[in-house]
Amino acid sequence: MRADLLKAIEEGMSSFSKGQKRIAEYILANYDKAAYLTASRLSTIVGVSESTVVRFAIELGFEGYPEFQHSLKALIRTRLTSFQRMEVTNQIIGNGDVLEKVLTSDAERIRHTLEGINRASFEEAVERIVAADTIYILGVRSSSSLAGFLNHSFRMIFDRVKLLQTTSGSEMFEHIMGIKPNDVLIAISFPRYSKRVINAVEYAKQKNADVVAITDSSHSPIASYSDQLLIAQSDMTSFVDSLVAPLSIINALIVAISRKKSDELTERLRELEKIWDQYDVYDKKNS
Repeated sequence: MRADLLKAIEEGMSSFSKGQKRIAEYILANYDKAAYLTASRLSTIVGVSESTVVRFAIELGFEGYPEFQHSLKALIRTRLTSFQRMEVTNQIIGNGDVLEKVLTSDAERIRHTLEGINRASFEEAVERIVAADTIYILGVRSSSSLAGFLNHSFRMIFDRVKLLQTTSGSEMFEHIMGIKPNDVLIAISFPRYSKRVINAVEYAKQKNADVVAITDSSHSPIASYSDQLLIAQSDMTSFVDSLVAPLSIINALIVAISRKKSDELTERLRELEKIWDQYDVYDKKNS
């Protein structure tokens, strides 16, 4: 139902009470705004009681209004165009303090991510990555910065790391056609989801490789293909998503893996420091 929420509302219209129909009509016409309204505020706008709003959410199969609202937010993040997302952001922030609003929201996303993440999946992902023959890293568009950061750190730890940087779907398969069991694909994807990433993850699973998915929801299109699902809270801060929480998960992966390979990493870093000094890579005077 969550994947076709608006369709479910339309199809259930005939069975709704008079008050529930008013809620349904408002949501169908203004779902981008409704996603950020409390049950109390929505009831005031529509002209029904708050309990009617809660019962409406339950009638649709949700445990309560918060779960329904979460699905609405997920819906608009995949449906809205960049321009529409900008309009919704302006509506949320209004004339408030942008810096405070964004930083406070980011802190909340990290807190919710920590509360909800599957610790067993995280630990298993660490073990699979450490034992992998080859580690493939994939993230496109806004997620490419996360993939690049992870690649930068992993290349200090491992020899066999491949950052998949492509501009076409066909080229993607040329880079991963050799993926095999005991390889790991770390796929990073947030709304609006890239078809290139979805196709690559599906292909990796066909080849029996291990897939670590870093994404925003268990309903994400790459979640069903993952062996280890790491969910990071993400929401709109503008026409793009906040990527603070997924970056924190990536930082945690790097730290956990570096601890697992501390002896080898220490030697590698010593050698790297010699190379950096020899070729004057860093500014020593201001370091």
